[in-house]
Amino acid sequence: MTSHAPRKLRVAVVGAGYVATHHLAALSRLDFVEVVGICDSNRSAAEALAARFKIGKVVATLAELADAQPNVVYVLTPPASHATLAIQAMDMGCHVLVEKPMADSAADCEAMLAKAKATGLTLGVNHSDLFDPVLMQALDTAKSGAIGDVLSVDIIRNSEYPPYAGGPLPGQVKQGSYPFRDLGVHGFYTIEAFLGPIAQADVQYQSRGADPNLGFDEWQARAQTASGVGRLLLSWNARPMENRLFVRGTKGSIEVDRFTQTCRVHRVLPGPKFIGILLNAFFSAVKDSVRIPLNVLRFATGRLKPSPGIRMGAEAFARAVHRGEAPPFTAEDGLRIARLLDPLCAEPDRQRLQQLDARHTTLPPADALVTGAAGFLGKAVVAALRAQGRTVRVLVRRPVAAYRDDEGVQTVIGDLGDPRIVDHAVAGAGVVYHVGAAMRGGPRDFEAGTLWGTRNVIEACRRHAAPRLVYVSSMSVFDHAGRRSGEVLTEDYRFEPHPQLRGAYTQTKLTAEQMVADAIVKDHLPAVILRPGQIFGPGAEQITPNGTIALAGRWIAIGSGAQALPLVYRDDIVDALLLAGTSPQALGRIFNLVDTDSVDRTTYLRRCKAKLGASLKLMWMPEWVFMCLAIGVELLGKALKRDVPLTRYRVRSLRPLTNFDTTAAREVLGWTPRVGVKRGLDITFGSER
Repeated sequence: MTSHAPRKLRVAVVGAGYVATHHLAALSRLDFVEVVGICDSNRSAAEALAARFKIGKVVATLAELADAQPNVVYVLTPPASHATLAIQAMDMGCHVLVEKPMADSAADCEAMLAKAKATGLTLGVNHSDLFDPVLMQALDTAKSGAIGDVLSVDIIRNSEYPPYAGGPLPGQVKQGSYPFRDLGVHGFYTIEAFLGPIAQADVQYQSRGADPNLGFDEWQARAQTASGVGRLLLSWNARPMENRLFVRGTKGSIEVDRFTQTCRVHRVLPGPKFIGILLNAFFSAVKDSVRIPLNVLRFATGRLKPSPGIRMGAEAFARAVHRGEAPPFTAEDGLRIARLLDPLCAEPDRQRLQQLDARHTTLPPADALVTGAAGFLGKAVVAALRAQGRTVRVLVRRPVAAYRDDEGVQTVIGDLGDPRIVDHAVAGAGVVYHVGAAMRGGPRDFEAGTLWGTRNVIEACRRHAAPRLVYVSSMSVFDHAGRRSGEVLTEDYRFEPHPQLRGAYTQTKLTAEQMVADAIVKDHLPAVILRPGQIFGPGAEQITPNGTIALAGRWIAIGSGAQALPLVYRDDIVDALLLAGTSPQALGRIFNLVDTDSVDRTTYLRRCKAKLGASLKLMWMPEWVFMCLAIGVELLGKALKRDVPLTRYRVRSLRPLTNFDTTAAREVLGWTPRVGVKRGLDITFGSER
């Protein structure tokens, strides 16, 4: 119990990520709590939460919240910062709740606990799984003796992490043990809740490599207690997603599905064993036919909130401090789990650091660097450079088999969003061909692959005085929806006025091109910007052409088939990149690269269908029908207060651009299509009879 129980809790929240939303939702329901400020280095994320929960003060650091006079601080940042922030908060005279795990090491937990004892302040950790209603139900059932003596606990959990968004590598990427520290802590304290203190634990781990930024993504752990054994099976690859708990006793068993919020109890029934098994299954099925639809309805209506354990843990800590009581889970609880984790995490951490350090081995000079060298265009650029006898360095996220045995290719493994690996890749390279960018995924993927990637390349080129940067932009930077028939598209054609309405690809490509253009003007960066049309060729047969979208296993072509496509054959674009890497007149210029020998959509799609056969399910849809669909989707988005993937503006932006002026490419760059669209179609799809 603490002697510092305030009458009114003035709470400051540190961290504006996913977890903070649930903490703030819980705190907003308590009449004795006032959230006086929120801080996060990501100012926009903090401001969004502040607006949602009507928080007046938004700052970047905890120190800046001192004048708001908080008496409680919720630390909701990544674990590596928990110790520093918690100690700083206690130095400010604040009680502290930290999210799990309490810290990255037992030593940090000990330092936090020592500070709490020295100040007499309350320090708690949010072991939120034990507040999950169905897990609490299972625990009460086990403690009541309904399943006899508990013998074992098995936890099966799948997960996925938000993509790395670029910048200095976070713990998720750097720590080999990060997944186990993140979810293993839940498993260990849950096992202890059913079976008592863990006496011994061991762990096994491996990497499937699905996410190159996650060191080890398959984990199995075994924990021995005096009364039984607990097992964890954690996967970042297995699908569909699961979050299940199985408790086995001498008189029955408990099965918990935390996603559907159901708790099934199977008891030993009188009579023949087989009949008892059937009856247990039958009664569970009958109950599930009622409670699962009911829970879905509760979730849809907002009566059942997501992540209920996080919310209840946040609320329980606030109530404990307000009453002057000990928190539900103390710093000692967090320290005990940290001491279990430390020896299990040391080896995967060492191996991961070794992997990352190996990526920075000293490399001999290379004639060129190609980013995005694992992609459709990037591979072709590397092949063309090697055909000229040039040594090539490639920056790729995973090893590429085609480069493994080529002594003229140096492979650097890493993410474009990582400033350190990009700097390493650029150092000692000649011309930098920046082909890489995010092509799919969510906003964080585009932020890392396109925005951070281009920023990192520009900075590295400046630092190492790269002789030239050739940047591959996109026609998506132009105004599609507002284009009037007959307008000629030169390099000075107007930019997209509403990139936020077009999606993350357009937003980030436009910003990235402007970064390069600004560096050319302000910093005299020796760079060339190329804007290719739709690139096609062997290997890209299954990429939808402009004005066609892939949906539910079908290609849906919107609008008229007579519309011309802004096509350009892959090898012709490669020619343009090589010219841009050497032409003195090209420096500082922007070039549109489209084959003016146009092909309409009907012709292109017919050739696709002939090549792909029955695997291509193609349908045409008038633009007005798709526009009506977009209106409906927009209305649904407004009702649910969510962003939607289809809007009227995006439908208007689907029309392919036409009528390009390629004079600059021809006269300044010296480029004309060597293969051309017609021959390129024959090479890609085969000759038409």
